[in-house]
Amino acid sequence: MNPTSNKSDFEDLTTNLKDMAYSYLEKYNPSKQQLKVYLLKKYLTKIKGSKSKREVSLIIDKIITNLEKNKILNDEMYSDSKARMYLRRGYSLNKINQSLRNKGIESKYIKQSLDKIKDNEIEPDFVSAIKLCKRRRIGPLRPQANRELYYKKDMGILARGGFNYELSKRVLDLDANEFNKFLKIV
Repeated sequence: MNPTSNKSDFEDLTTNLKDMAYSYLEKYNPSKQQLKVYLLKKYLTKIKGSKSKREVSLIIDKIITNLEKNKILNDEMYSDSKARMYLRRGYSLNKINQSLRNKGIESKYIKQSLDKIKDNEIEPDFVSAIKLCKRRRIGPLRPQANRELYYKKDMGILARGGFNYELSKRVLDLDANEFNKFLKIV
């Protein structure tokens, strides 16, 4: 094997992966883990080079480190923005935590983001549960005659949303007038 051609292959691979990373960053705002998985998949499917996964992984790590150093990629900022977005959608703090963990965010950034939410919001889980009830039209938004029939189903929806039993019971036991007052505040 010719060492000079090997060097050019290495440089070509690095520039290809950098170009893919930049184009992906233009389109999306990924976490480090998401970008790494994307680049590795692209290498395995599109480029199909002769390098081992370990070598490619090291090249990708260097690219990601360089992007972090240039402040193009920042997991802390990503965690904050995603946590706020999830809260607006009506996710519970547990579900936000789990969703960010699935994105590959470090637990210290997740904890910081959740602490910021707890500091800024008064009872964020209660507000999120109300938003979920509004979006799914469950609980107090159901007709009074159907509320008892669908109580278990509504509890299941809230449980899958990451809300605990006491909070779910509290939200579902609100009457329609109180619920509408909370909706105006939220």
